[in-house]
Amino acid sequence: MNLIDTKNQLTEKKKHVEKVANVDNATFMNIQLRAGEEVAEHDANKEVFIIVRKGKVRFIVEGKSVDVTPDNVLHMVPLERHSLHAVEDSDVLVIQVKP
Repeated sequence: MNLIDTKNQLTEKKKHVEKVANVDNATFMNIQLRAGEEVAEHDANKEVFIIVRKGKVRFIVEGKSVDVTPDNVLHMVPLERHSLHAVEDSDVLVIQVKP
């Protein structure tokens, strides 16, 4: 068993991006953004699942806009170009899974 700490980092700094775990077929990252902060367009060579634990994040995926909240999960296939913008202060769990 391994309990991974993902405490709120936004009291101490602005945007926070951290790899929190790596296993054979997946990488887990925690992204914390203040409202208005962004992550520039990029892609990943893995399947990606986005779970917003708090807040609201607007993703632009291959030119299409989608809002991700604690009420849904975003799934992207390998190499889909995407960027994100925090509509509200947000805490996001990113799971990258090797195909």
